[in-house]
Amino acid sequence: MFLKAAVNGGRTPTECPTVPVTAEQIAADTRAVLAAGADVVHFHVRTPDGGQSIRPDLLAEVLRAIRATAPDAVVGTTTGLWTCSGPEERYELVEAWDPMPDFASVAFCEEGAAETAELVVARGMVLESAVWTMDDVPALLASPTLHRNVRILIEPVEEDPDEAVAAARAMAGRIVAAGVTCPILYHGEGATVWPLVRAAQEDGHQARIGYEDGTDLPDGTPAPDNAALVRAVRALTATG
Repeated sequence: MFLKAAVNGGRTPTECPTVPVTAEQIAADTRAVLAAGADVVHFHVRTPDGGQSIRPDLLAEVLRAIRATAPDAVVGTTTGLWTCSGPEERYELVEAWDPMPDFASVAFCEEGAAETAELVVARGMVLESAVWTMDDVPALLASPTLHRNVRILIEPVEEDPDEAVAAARAMAGRIVAAGVTCPILYHGEGATVWPLVRAAQEDGHQARIGYEDGTDLPDGTPAPDNAALVRAVRALTATG
């Protein structure tokens, strides 16, 4: 099963002491999760005060560290609106990225998603688009870049595991019925992380794991690092 490692998101060292936040830490974690069995890595650039950013200079610092530590890594980052003041600034910042990540994620619950997705593709990055609820799906299906996606991310917001799995499957069904042929990836948050990993395996989809989504191993104990979470997925999928 194709597995993405999402190594930090907005999680803080107070919540999780081993979450990578500096450029050097993100680079070291990238190398570690790939060695543990991840296929690609998703990171969020973090500011000294713990925030999240898509500023070109800060992104460049992280990418340089990754390329020096794990030169063959395939890495991507977010374009989430929470990293900037709004759609206009997001567009300007993404347009100014240099160097660029291999891929970028665009959430279709956000204003300006279609334009940002077009920019990602135009700049030569690989696009992955995300939906959080069924209400996001029409905008995704209407987007000019629909068939340029490397994968569609399904990120249900339901907190109940059974409801989250059902929502993910419903969104996937509608997307596939619309003729989308690229891979689909499920991922959860907190209590829904492992149920959605298992659902992805059952449904033949891709999955995501990492501190951005959750900090616990399948048995409920805290994971010592992101690599342990990746190894747990590989162990789970190896046993069926």
